[in-house]
Amino acid sequence: MSTVVLAYSGGLDTSVAIRWIKEKYGLDVIALTIDVGNERDLTAIAERAKKIGAVKSIVVDGRSDFVNYFVWPALKAGAIYEGQYPLATALARPLIGRLLVEVARTEGSVAVAHGCTGKGNDQVRFDVSINTLAPDLKIIAPVREWSMTRDNEIAYAAEHNIPIPVTNASPYSVDQNLWGRSIECGILEDPWAEPPEEVYAWTANPDTLEQKEPEYVEITFHEGIPLSLNGEEMDGALLVETLNKQAGAYGIGRIDHIEDRLVGIKSREIYEAPAAVVLHAAHKALETLTLSREQIRFKELVVPEYSRLIYNGQWYSGLHQDLATYVQSTQRFVSGTVRMKLSRGHCAIVGRKSENSLYSHSLATYETGDQFDHNAALGFIKLWGLPMTTQAQAQLLPSIGVEGNLLNNHNSKIQIAQQSEK
Repeated sequence: MSTVVLAYSGGLDTSVAIRWIKEKYGLDVIALTIDVGNERDLTAIAERAKKIGAVKSIVVDGRSDFVNYFVWPALKAGAIYEGQYPLATALARPLIGRLLVEVARTEGSVAVAHGCTGKGNDQVRFDVSINTLAPDLKIIAPVREWSMTRDNEIAYAAEHNIPIPVTNASPYSVDQNLWGRSIECGILEDPWAEPPEEVYAWTANPDTLEQKEPEYVEITFHEGIPLSLNGEEMDGALLVETLNKQAGAYGIGRIDHIEDRLVGIKSREIYEAPAAVVLHAAHKALETLTLSREQIRFKELVVPEYSRLIYNGQWYSGLHQDLATYVQSTQRFVSGTVRMKLSRGHCAIVGRKSENSLYSHSLATYETGDQFDHNAALGFIKLWGLPMTTQAQAQLLPSIGVEGNLLNNHNSKIQIAQQSEK
């Protein structure tokens, strides 16, 4: 019998999908569970898939690839969607899509499947990635096709004796990996409701940490990639895991975001991303020390576009390759150490150093040793303001009375225009 490779998380949607795909399409299901730092008993999840009806269950350790080839490039780019979301789930999807294709090729499967709904972003990220890498493979998305509500799924699971970790009493939908944890559904769908403390798993409640003393952590980067914490070198996955626990203990990394989804709706998302919040802040601080003003200015124009590409599922696009090449070039000298102070719900930059630093104490100081040429400032100011002075004399000043000013003149013209319209 033909097979389909299902991206199996062990949650409600994909557990129900194993039985449903067999009934609907007559395909045997191969469950593929990918470890991207999900903090779950993957052996138990694989066994659950087989109990439900999967003919084969495969577990792949993708943590190293996830951090090295997806998280670090996004960190170097400063990719944060809409200024708040560090793109944890979005970064894992192109990796999972690639692995789905690879396993499907190895197993000779005719299709791949995922548990995305018809109103979320992940369906786009999966489908676009898979269609780009393997346009011949059929894509099955049971949740998108069957139009069940969450309550219907729970009832279906109960009817078919499918073991699931979700009940009507705990309706939250959670996705997590090394880079962050996202929580939605239930009371969180009301943007006015404060998230109950029960939704948080990685971060302590900052309101309960009044007696906790601040802690310092030093993060060393090489060409934009963090290599060590407090002088101890670590591989990427371990570094992120360690920092998640360390910063999470201070309540750092809680994000409550009204997000613009790709499919055109707004959603209320709760995120926990302690390591991502700290590392993005540290990386940006090091860039301010090692990039020129013009490099920083232009990179700030690129960051929103780079973030949208990730969020919108366009990791394998030509434009992403172009922007990634630019970002990599900007990181050639972003090496050094940043010292962070972790305190109740907050991380602060308190020090930074680099052999590639563009900061010159002799130019910046106001004390003895100042080598800045103060006399050069007068000529600079004259040339800097020359275009504005020229325009004012030619166009603006002649139309203003002696006692007038530009703002009053502009406002009076608006008032005259409004009266004329009446």
